[in-house]
Amino acid sequence: MTKAKSNLKTKRRRRRTLGGRSRQRLGTDRPRLSVHRTLKHISAQVIDDGEGRTLAAVSSTSKALADSLNGKNKTERATVIGAEIARLAKEAGVDAVAFDRGYSKYHGRVKALAEAAREGGLQF
Repeated sequence: MTKAKSNLKTKRRRRRTLGGRSRQRLGTDRPRLSVHRTLKHISAQVIDDGEGRTLAAVSSTSKALADSLNGKNKTERATVIGAEIARLAKEAGVDAVAFDRGYSKYHGRVKALAEAAREGGLQF
């Protein structure tokens, strides 16, 4: 990949990140469901920005989910993570969140996690 193309990808990633977060902070008092995706793993956490603390968090690297994630592809793992974060958020008393996909496009694993969280009862 050329340097110019790499710089273009970086600029687009930054624009996606900042644009989404600025829209979320305008007039929302909901906790934020933040998703972080790497090439191998995916994690999600529900963050209350007003208090500055994490209400619920789950990752594909967690030992508690190792048995349920074993033998699944990355999209199926994201679905399990989405269902688990919805369950943990419900236990913490959170019903509605603002979805923060970070720099990732709403596609593939991020979309699978979001749809599983919606099916688990989270509203966003």
